[in-house]
Parts: sequence; C-alpha cells; structure tokens
Amino acid sequence: MQATSKDLRFHTKEILDAAVRGEEVVITFHGKPYARIVPISESKQMDKNNEFCGMWKDRTDMEDVETYVRKLRKRRTF
Repeated sequence: MQATSKDLRFHTKEILDAAVRGEEVVITFHGKPYARIVPISESKQMDKNNEFCGMWKDRTDMEDVETYVRKLRKRRTF
C-alpha cells in the first residue's frame, strides 16, 4: 500500500490498521518514498526482557529500575 504524508496525517488509524493486517505501507513525500510502516512480528514485540528495554541490565548500582528513576526525579532538598 502507498500513502502520502497528508494521508498519514488525516487517516492514521486506517494506515495502522493496514499494518496490523500485515501490509507494508510506504509513505511518500512530494512523490518520493520517504518512510515505510511495517507490521511488528510476534517474536519482536517488546516485553520486559527485550534487549533494548534492558540496556542497563548489567549495572550493579541499580537493582530495581523504578526505585532508581524515582530517586532521580526526587526534588532536591537543601
């Protein structure tokens, strides 16, 4: 399937539905291919053990990521 950047702006849901059905959607900008929307295969869907999500998995200073992030976001006290 091919769609323009304007189609993507106004018909995003339909384009994403096509990707969910397994279609590859090529987005064009000024008549030239600009981007491609492809469906994610079941084996590549993100989960908690995904390599990208676990990019800090080897760090020893933070056992629990949520606690670490809360500590970073905490306001400073003087």
